[in-house]
Amino acid sequence: MTIQFAYWVPNVSGGLVISQIPQKTDWSFTYNAALAQTAEQVGFDYGLVQTRFIANYGAEQQLEALTTVAALAPVTQRLKLISGVLPGLWHPGVVAKIGSTIDVISNGRFCLNIVSGWFKDEFTIYGEPWLDHDERYRRSEEFIRVLKGLWTEDEFHFKGDFYRINGGWVKPKPLSAPHPEIFQGGNSKAARRMTAQVADWYFMNGDTIEGARAQIEEVSALAQEAGRTVKFGLNAFVIMRDTEAEAKAVLHDIIAQSNPALVLGFAESVKQAGAATAEQQGMWVNSTYADLVQYNDGFKTNLIGTAEQVSDRIRRYYEIGVDLMLCGFLHYTDDLPAFGRTVIPLVHQLTTERESRELVKH
Repeated sequence: MTIQFAYWVPNVSGGLVISQIPQKTDWSFTYNAALAQTAEQVGFDYGLVQTRFIANYGAEQQLEALTTVAALAPVTQRLKLISGVLPGLWHPGVVAKIGSTIDVISNGRFCLNIVSGWFKDEFTIYGEPWLDHDERYRRSEEFIRVLKGLWTEDEFHFKGDFYRINGGWVKPKPLSAPHPEIFQGGNSKAARRMTAQVADWYFMNGDTIEGARAQIEEVSALAQEAGRTVKFGLNAFVIMRDTEAEAKAVLHDIIAQSNPALVLGFAESVKQAGAATAEQQGMWVNSTYADLVQYNDGFKTNLIGTAEQVSDRIRRYYEIGVDLMLCGFLHYTDDLPAFGRTVIPLVHQLTTERESRELVKH
């Protein structure tokens, strides 16, 4: 088993950077259908469709995530499709039914990313209450428990603080065994505890090797205490060019052409979300202005350079326990297929060679 690869589906306008730099990408479904087909052809394993209803950082146009995943299912064959979903705006029973349907349509390729929420306005515009940070994660934990129960039991009962299920069921059941994979992100203590208890995957914002290692060790220990194991995904914004100097020049241009008002507005929103945690820290507590230009800290992972440099760095993340690299690109039209055709085979070759050497040693 070697590291796997996912890409951010560009289902919102503006790309993945808060910058005015020209980008070869598009948020339309026609574009995304063709991109998904290319992605699976060049070796990507997953596509993550982000969930947004409004945005304050330039992503004014959004294709809704569950709908987009349902539409991508019939036009792809191998790619696993991850839909973001916001508890509070959705009921878990409804999502369980939708998810099971998509899983059947896609022949077992549906996954969910539970987004507990950091953007207050996204809830209040619909008249939904904005819960305290740790309460949002408690709600998400119940949300996941309801999903699993409805997906795996013939008659499910649940009585929680946020949800009640009185003998519910979902038919047809999902084809994925034992149920569709459940991803969850967050950097707070509450997020890590919740992941250890109920999620299959822990998504990390972009981070250094040392920072990622610390998160992996903490969540793995918490999961072990709960008698579980968790896999780990890491966000990265990939800038791969013929030389390292060219790649770094692209990064410089992205930041130089960033929109300060939108970046600072985003920074204020996530600052408020982080201040609501019990430890007064959130996912972006150590993010600089430049980090926030890529709004999931993708520059921190430093997949910036030649194909060989990027491949070697991914290998190093794999060695500390990263199971999935979640990739974003500036020019999706060109960069995603180039990454798939060059970096993915190189990484698989490097990891296979290392594992072969380890077998020989033992």
